[in-house]
Amino acid sequence: MAERTLGIVGGSGLYDLPGLEDVERVSLETPFGEPSDSFVVGRLEETRVVFISRHGRGHRLMPSEINYRANVWGLKKLGCERVISVTAVGSMREDVAPGDMLIVDQFFDRTRGRPSTFFGDGLVAHVVLADPVCDDLGSVIETAARETGAGVHRGGTYLCIEGPCFSTRAESRIFRQWGVDVIGMTNLPEARLAREAELCYGVLAMVTDFDCWHDTEEDVCTQGVLAVMGRNVERAKKIVRDVAAGLPAGRGCSCGSALDGAIITHPSAISGEARERLDLLVGRYLEEESSTAAG
Repeated sequence: MAERTLGIVGGSGLYDLPGLEDVERVSLETPFGEPSDSFVVGRLEETRVVFISRHGRGHRLMPSEINYRANVWGLKKLGCERVISVTAVGSMREDVAPGDMLIVDQFFDRTRGRPSTFFGDGLVAHVVLADPVCDDLGSVIETAARETGAGVHRGGTYLCIEGPCFSTRAESRIFRQWGVDVIGMTNLPEARLAREAELCYGVLAMVTDFDCWHDTEEDVCTQGVLAVMGRNVERAKKIVRDVAAGLPAGRGCSCGSALDGAIITHPSAISGEARERLDLLVGRYLEEESSTAAG
């Protein structure tokens, strides 16, 4: 039976993952530059776990400075098939309160110029992103979250803004009119890249504030976000442990074949440099095409 390997991306307030056994730190060079930090590899329950701090130890990196490509490439390189992202968000709904958790299933992009694809420079692929997270993994996350007794909401749209400033009040009120559910600065690039890397991707969004649209609640601020995260970080760690314990051995979703039929560049037009850079992602497809052409 293949070993289960779960990638975990820790966001604001979750900079490490205690309880890991057989721990080692792995530093990787990637074709896309340096990851946010070294990867912490160990075991939780019966699952091999690869953890990375999205912002780096000490929270050194702004959302727009994170090398999302290197982070996701590293998770793939280290054997992950599934990735759970823990993230702090603001709520755009009255019924989603600070301290609640929301299992994201959609995204809306308001970032500017962040690299969010592995492709280009000689190899083009268009993956399907209509449903950008893995529903199967979302169910495992939901089950684990409900076990903590927290308020849990399944499904919702994550609005990804550029940052690092929080929204203006006018922006926040307009975003609410758009019908989004939560707001953050990091997760959409990860979702896109995870799909291109054929990883199951799920988001545990921990609600820390009401942004600045709410008439009777304090406006979002860094101290408030970290205070709520601090109260909930142990709950987040328990959810991650329970997700690791509850993963099925195999994948029954289509995430693992997201690149099947997505590569549009003719094999004869793909340079050796592009093949080498993207071999981790597309090597098996290019080998199949070469075998078919030879036959």
